[in-house]
Amino acid sequence: MAAVPWRTVRSVRGQSHFPGWYWSVTTGGHVVYESRLELARLLVADFDPQVVGISAQPFLLRATVGGRARRHVPDFLLVHADGSARLVNVKPASRLEDPVVAEALRWPGVAARSHGWAYEIWSGAEAVYLANLRFLAGYRRPGLLPGALTDAVAAAFRPGDTIGSLVGRATRESPAGQVRAAVLTLLWQRRLSTELHRRLGDDSTLEAAL
Repeated sequence: MAAVPWRTVRSVRGQSHFPGWYWSVTTGGHVVYESRLELARLLVADFDPQVVGISAQPFLLRATVGGRARRHVPDFLLVHADGSARLVNVKPASRLEDPVVAEALRWPGVAARSHGWAYEIWSGAEAVYLANLRFLAGYRRPGLLPGALTDAVAAAFRPGDTIGSLVGRATRESPAGQVRAAVLTLLWQRRLSTELHRRLGDDSTLEAAL
């Protein structure tokens, strides 16, 4: 799924938000974001194996709502492996208490659902989970490690392993730093999994992907 973002993102001195470009494994290219909260939602989408397409600021919505002409550019359009789509707007929870903001986010949901799409207003996720995703995202890019190494570490996994025990066993064949990086790569790839709502560490219990 490819589309040029509707808006141009600019950075100026003193602005309160932090835009940028995130390199996505899902798209194989860069996806624009306009705030750190949007970047967090991008991480969640990029980690989700059911998401196969991500488009930022995908289009301009126009509608007449309550007799008024309205315009809105959604933050993201996500396409899933089953062909379904989800329109996402990102907004801090504190802003949702403003009735003007709430109304501005309500009618795009009506438009999305009329097309058979899901609609989501996202205000964040649990802090430890996001911290773990940010850490694992450092191992998302393909080609950083030899494929044979990650395959060998995956093959060395045993039920009941922790990160520490798997690294210790597989280090007999390869340097510890590379093995640890391979384990973290396997976690990002979801070939291995662990509880991400608690801080990652050597004692994190691993499970094989189903």
